[in-house]
Amino acid sequence: MDYNILTMSLAPSDKHEAQVQLALERGVPAMLGMLSIHRLPFPSRSFDMAHCARCLVQWTKYDGLYLMEIDRVLRPGGYWVFSGPPINWKATYKGSEVGAQELEQARLEDLAVRLCWKKVAEKGAIAVWRKPNNHIHCIIKSRIWKSAQFCINSDPDAGWYKKMEPCITPLLNVTDIHDISGGSLEKWPKRLNIAPPRTKIEGISGAAFKEDNQLWKRRVRYYGIILKSLTKGRYRNIVDMNAGMGGFAAALTQYPVWVMNVLPYDAKQNNLSIVFDRGLIGTYMNWCEAFSTYPRTYDLIHAHGVFSMYMDKCSILDIFLEMHRILRPEGAVIIRDHVDTIVAVKGIAEKMRWNGRVLHSENGAFHPEKILLIDTSD
Repeated sequence: MDYNILTMSLAPSDKHEAQVQLALERGVPAMLGMLSIHRLPFPSRSFDMAHCARCLVQWTKYDGLYLMEIDRVLRPGGYWVFSGPPINWKATYKGSEVGAQELEQARLEDLAVRLCWKKVAEKGAIAVWRKPNNHIHCIIKSRIWKSAQFCINSDPDAGWYKKMEPCITPLLNVTDIHDISGGSLEKWPKRLNIAPPRTKIEGISGAAFKEDNQLWKRRVRYYGIILKSLTKGRYRNIVDMNAGMGGFAAALTQYPVWVMNVLPYDAKQNNLSIVFDRGLIGTYMNWCEAFSTYPRTYDLIHAHGVFSMYMDKCSILDIFLEMHRILRPEGAVIIRDHVDTIVAVKGIAEKMRWNGRVLHSENGAFHPEKILLIDTSD
């Protein structure tokens, strides 16, 4: 945080040490997750850096499958920082252990070469590799050395129940070896409000991106009026259940909060990559299932159009029960939807003893979109 960097902590569920729960209670971004069969629930080229400290993942097993998944979610020019065994085996291990650790680091180094990563530093028990800016050199090397193969006909951004494959996710083609695949991003915080290159790929104009930004600034200002505690530091962990391009989170950066931008996996437009390119964080999700977090971990839940989206997919009650599970005591819920949906949702909220107020949106009394505000601190 001292460097103004937003970090997503990822750890499996552990009955002995609920690491994710502790992280969330500290007010920092975290979610349950692990490298197993399926891809991580993020689009490709999401993170500037991936960090692993004694996480005991079998990186060199299964044809390097797990490290290839890290490569998928790393941006061009991104870094992988690795700390712990087998790095620094010379100083840490003795006797018969030395040979095994030396061999394991050799395998790790070889796998990094196959991914076209370049080692940029090693000191003590820490090693740092960098992903290339593009794959021009990597493709040439692959043909000559017959190294790891590139994935074919696989959506690089598919991250919901998509099985991992032992292949390199190809970067977008460039014409010059010095070019950054997919285009360069602005430095933070400038990148937050400038349309990233991927908006063009998704068919979103710069004008539409700017309009979405302005729309959510107006909405968040209005939220501050109807929920005064929003501007007074009561909330830290916020989840946006249908994040779109991340406009809600971007409008909240003036406050000391962070937002988990959730994109339903079957949304009409997959904008989660745009969310990450803006310097925000998020995940794919199906709200008919349980969210990958512990109970009582979010201070504020924002649901824009969620219930209309899931009306014919699963029970509204099930979604409400999940919201109830992850909301902290004295937390708040903002549900924004069509008036007919709001009326139906309010009835269910009352059965759960959540007393909500139906309010007009910032668009006034004659607009069909309404807001159900639930403040459990009242």
